[in-house]
Amino acid sequence: MSLAIVYTRAQRGIDAPLVTVETHLSNGLPGLSIVGLPEAAVKESKDRVRSAIINSHFEFPTRKIIINLAPADLPKEGGRFDLAIALGILAASGQIPADALAQSEFLGELALSGCLRPIKGALPAAVKASEENRYIVVPEANAAEAALSKSSQVLAVDHLLTVCAHLHGRQTITTFPMQPPTPQTSHLDLADVRGQPQAKRALEIAAAGGHNLLMIGPPGTGKTMLASRLPSILPPLTEKEALQQAIVQSISNGRIPADWHRRPFRAPHHTASAVAMVGGGNPPRPGEISLCHNGVLFLDELPEFQRQVLEVLREPLESGEITISRASHQVCFPARFQLVTAMNPCPCGYHGDTRHPCRCSPDQVLRYRHKISGPLLDRIDLHVQVNTPALGLLINQQAPDEESSDIVRARVQSARQRQYQRQGVANYCLNNQQLPCYCALENKDQLWLEKAIDKLLLSARAYHRVLRLARTIADLAQDDRIATEHLQEALAYRSLDKKKR
Repeated sequence: MSLAIVYTRAQRGIDAPLVTVETHLSNGLPGLSIVGLPEAAVKESKDRVRSAIINSHFEFPTRKIIINLAPADLPKEGGRFDLAIALGILAASGQIPADALAQSEFLGELALSGCLRPIKGALPAAVKASEENRYIVVPEANAAEAALSKSSQVLAVDHLLTVCAHLHGRQTITTFPMQPPTPQTSHLDLADVRGQPQAKRALEIAAAGGHNLLMIGPPGTGKTMLASRLPSILPPLTEKEALQQAIVQSISNGRIPADWHRRPFRAPHHTASAVAMVGGGNPPRPGEISLCHNGVLFLDELPEFQRQVLEVLREPLESGEITISRASHQVCFPARFQLVTAMNPCPCGYHGDTRHPCRCSPDQVLRYRHKISGPLLDRIDLHVQVNTPALGLLINQQAPDEESSDIVRARVQSARQRQYQRQGVANYCLNNQQLPCYCALENKDQLWLEKAIDKLLLSARAYHRVLRLARTIADLAQDDRIATEHLQEALAYRSLDKKKR
């Protein structure tokens, strides 16, 4: 048979579109040409494939070989197609049975010796292959990653000869078993933070409803400690959420960390660029907001970030995804993250601190706070003041025990359960059409809130976020309806809005 078809997968964002490798052998001047929009690394595969076939003791056909990577308008990148191309040549030349290729997909870069090297994006390819009811054959180094999806049927191979022996039926490769995640306990506990009851309360509310949080206070008051302990009180990831996070890690780093089933926590430095934050490059790669999908993005020293970097966060904070456009295609990455930020009250850091005199003028304080735009502040639900704790509380070894993360997480999970039973989503996901139904107020509370919003000059977006926040506070209190005290507490967390007016 002079025509063979082999299935493989390309990589486009978090997607893994199907690529059909069509190999045709014909009479003519011997040579090998690859068509179907291949980039440089794919074109170079002809030399790797030729050497791998010869060094595996097969015959490389001395005929005209044409390889088509379909669809022709999808860019093909990297060495991931090497194995499929080699098998297509061997099947078209009759050295392996072509009918044995129909139920499998093949990924892997070939060494000149015929050994298989790992590739990026094995997990999304395995997920897509399982949806098509096909096995996926990957290098041994990618097997554990590809098998993270329970529905995937993964065959791990180390050499081109091993694949061919399996296709001939001489050596059966068993399905690679899924490795259960290794249990890991966090060494960060909320009980490590002494005092700060108001900040801890805000952190609990943020965790219960998935709200964004801004902490304002002098240096050394525990803002970073509090932020780093937010993942310890968040509900555990569902299987679907953990798999989404693992897919992003797979296409970004080519490997998946051992704690892939835990909520990610990312804290980029304030010198990070906009591309590092949202993603980019050619081909596009995910940025910080996608690497912390379903987790926490912590921005310390918020006013020190470039204005452009902060403004690019506005759209993904609303939509939960980021679209990166290129001349030939668009790539969409998930970016459903919880934003936690921290800042000093002024350039010197001690405005309002009774222990350290502030050296900043009122204009300097105003200019410093105006580095954060109003539209970005609108998207942050809680603004909480973190004051300097009493020195005796820090050094007293007999201080009262603080609540542990386990205790707080139990309340957070109870509140989240109420939200899912009531509306099917967490409160931060409620859209404007759902708010009148799930955040309904009594007439007196509605009038009171309207007057408060008008007096504080808050935007319509801030109004909706106050409602969502009040709904979360009511859920923590196990109340079915939003009461006046819930609205009052929610409005109290808009402190920076009041100071900017």
